[in-house]
Amino acid sequence: MKAPPRVVLDTNVVLSALLFGGGWAARLRGAWQSGRFVPLASTATARELVRVLAYPKFRLSAEEQEQLLADVVPWLQVVQVPDPPPPAPACRDPFDLPFIHLAIAGRAQALVSGDRDLLALAGAPGLCAVLSVDAFCRQYLAE
Repeated sequence: MKAPPRVVLDTNVVLSALLFGGGWAARLRGAWQSGRFVPLASTATARELVRVLAYPKFRLSAEEQEQLLADVVPWLQVVQVPDPPPPAPACRDPFDLPFIHLAIAGRAQALVSGDRDLLALAGAPGLCAVLSVDAFCRQYLAE
């Protein structure tokens, strides 16, 4: 049996799956929870998720934030990103680098994002497939 793919989900993808849960986002959440792929996290990407869940615009209580984290954390595989991090393709947004470093250090098969700066790296040497949520679901989660 083939091992499930190792996948980096950027923060906005995880948020969509946790908060808005329809369409592709719902499929993504169900897929990580059923083991169809292994979501990867690093200290930096986990901190980012916790930070963003606390944004006032989401109006989430501390208890609601914990409940949402409980829907993803048990399935995450933590990857130690070395210091200094591995060489990475040039990226327009330095805030995207933790996701790129995680993908490289974690030997991910895909980095899933809706971020234009990350999607612009599709096909970059030394980087896994960089896919939109719908492209990832079509490629990896088609029934």
